[in-house]
Amino acid sequence: MKKMLLVLMALILVSGHALADKIRIGTEGAYPPFNMIDKNGKLAGFDIDIAKALCDKMGADCVFVTQDWDGIIPGLLAGKYDAIIASMSITDERKKAVDFTDRYYSNSLALIARKGSKVDPGNLSGLSIGAQRATIAAEHAQKIKGARVKLYDTQENAYLDLASGRIDVLVTDRLPGYDWLKSPQGKEFQFIGDPIDIGDQIGIAVRKGEDKLRERFNKAIDAIRADGTYDRINAKYFPFSIY
Repeated sequence: MKKMLLVLMALILVSGHALADKIRIGTEGAYPPFNMIDKNGKLAGFDIDIAKALCDKMGADCVFVTQDWDGIIPGLLAGKYDAIIASMSITDERKKAVDFTDRYYSNSLALIARKGSKVDPGNLSGLSIGAQRATIAAEHAQKIKGARVKLYDTQENAYLDLASGRIDVLVTDRLPGYDWLKSPQGKEFQFIGDPIDIGDQIGIAVRKGEDKLRERFNKAIDAIRADGTYDRINAKYFPFSIY
């Protein structure tokens, strides 16, 4: 009888642990095709599909929390979620506040301008340059000599101002820019100049000291790379590898 009770208690503990293994994922929901709200009002995109695949490998239940980009790291530090999967670049500055997993894709920057505008990518002095605030693209834009820089709270608002002619050039991550150029709004625009290789790698952010969670994500990234899951998700959004 005593042995049976011990077995039942163990089962309850295991079951309770399984139920408690929820990982709250912070994301922006305004950065297509990586994270966005679809026509049904649900989160979708590459980041979301990758997050679900990783949680599946970890045997965890994903719960998504949307957060404006400017407050996404403060939200993590305040405990609103356990990890950020939102196309976040791994930078030395961010490493002061959070820890990162290994990369789950790589990125470069690009310039977008209207077709026929004859903008010289080597000389942007005097032009109005846009970028999303608190991003690598914004840092690059602010280093362009003689340019008038305008920063936006979301990438979508930056695209809107480019399309309406309120800015001359947009500095953007190349992959979402590639996706936007295929849209009806973006068909009158094009990349100008060569891709700007900044060695940018995209990782998952966790709070400092959350080493177990970070390593669980790393093992899951390796697992979806090895079994073909990553490649299937990649092919859903891009006809080339972004790893």
